Amino acid sequence: MSALGLAGPVHAHGASTAAPASSPRLDGPPWPYADCIKAARNKGESRSYAKWHCDQLVRAGWIKPPKR
Repeated sequence: MSALGLAGPVHAHGASTAAPASSPRLDGPPWPYADCIKAARNKGESRSYAKWHCDQLVRAGWIKPPKR
């Protein structure tokens, strides 16, 4: 018998709790491009690799496009 076959749904009976209301994070994505470059350089990435890395994060929506 596989381990997947043993796992079943988990039910909580009698307790209904609502998730707490969350406020929007002001420090969340997308972050500034300059901060991305700075953080990548601090992690030891070369200048060209840091640019490539941050460009990929821009495409994914995590970083704001650079102001040119």
